[in-house]
Amino acid sequence: MTAPARRVALTGATGFVGGTVLDELVKQGYRVSALVRRNQPARDGVTWISGDLTDEAALRALVADADAIVHVAGLIKARRRADFFDINKGGTGRLIAALGGRPLRFIHLSSLAAREPALSSYAASKAAAEVLVKAAPGLDWTILRPPAVYGPGDRETLVFFRAARRRRPFLPGSAGHRTSLVHVADLAAAIVAAIAMPALSDQVAEVHDGEPKGYAFAEVLAMIHGGTGFHRPIFVPGSVLQAAGGALWLASMATGGVPMLTPGKARELSHGDWVCRDTTLADAGWRAAIPASRGLPETRVWYEVHGDLS
Repeated sequence: MTAPARRVALTGATGFVGGTVLDELVKQGYRVSALVRRNQPARDGVTWISGDLTDEAALRALVADADAIVHVAGLIKARRRADFFDINKGGTGRLIAALGGRPLRFIHLSSLAAREPALSSYAASKAAAEVLVKAAPGLDWTILRPPAVYGPGDRETLVFFRAARRRRPFLPGSAGHRTSLVHVADLAAAIVAAIAMPALSDQVAEVHDGEPKGYAFAEVLAMIHGGTGFHRPIFVPGSVLQAAGGALWLASMATGGVPMLTPGKARELSHGDWVCRDTTLADAGWRAAIPASRGLPETRVWYEVHGDLS
C-alpha cells in the first residue's frame, strides 16, 4: 500500500459522478488537480488542468504532484466502437503512461457492464480498460464497478422517473429482470474511501446499496413513488428493443448525433441480471448509506422541483 494521499488527480470532474466525487474529495480535505475541457470558476482546494484524455501533455501536468489518481472520466455514448476504445481504453492507458511508472494509488471507476463485454462496445471498452489497469507494473490499483447510478441531476436514469408517471409504463426485458442500484452520493463516498483502504489494493469491487437480490424494474418504479400510485408495466422484449435501437441508429445518421437507445444499449437493457453480489467493499468495512427506498423518491422530488417531470 502506498503512503497516505494528500493531493489527488481527478478525471471527469465536471460530470454527474465526477462532480460529486470532487465535492467529496474537497469535503475530506484533499487537494485536487482536476482535468477539465472547459474553463471553470476558481475553487478552494482545486487546481484546474485544461485538457482531456487524448492530451498527453495535460495528463502529465495532471498527475505531476499527485499522491493518488481517481479516474472517473469515460465515454458512455459514441457512434463508433473505435471511439469507445479510444477514450475508455486508450484514455486509461495514456493516464497510466503519464505516471511514468510511479507506484501511486489508482482508483479506476469502471462499470458493472464490464462483467458482460460481449453485450456492447461500451461494455467491451470498459473491460479492456480494466485489463490495462491490472497489468500496469507497480500500480496500487482498485477497480470499482457500479451498476445503475442515480441521483439528482442525472440525465441517463431520468427516463425511468418519467416512465413511473405513466399509467402503463414500458419497461425493458421481462418481469424477472433484476438490477442493483447505487445513489451517486454513495458511489462518490465509496470512491474517496477506497483511496485510503489497504484491503482494496489490487481488488475489483462492485459498488451498490447493499440489497443482495437487487430490484425488479417494477419495484424501482414503485419505489420512485414511495410504493403508491403505480400501475402494471408493459415489458418490451429484447428483440423489439434491439430493432428499435437499430432504427434510431439509422435515423441518427442523418443528424450525426448519438441516440439514447442504440443496439448495444438495447442489449444492455435487455440483459436479465445486473445484480451485484460481490461483498469486497462490505468486507473492507464500507457500506452504502442511502437505500433505494429513500434515494429514489427523494430524487423524484428533485426532478419535480427542477421541472424535469412536467
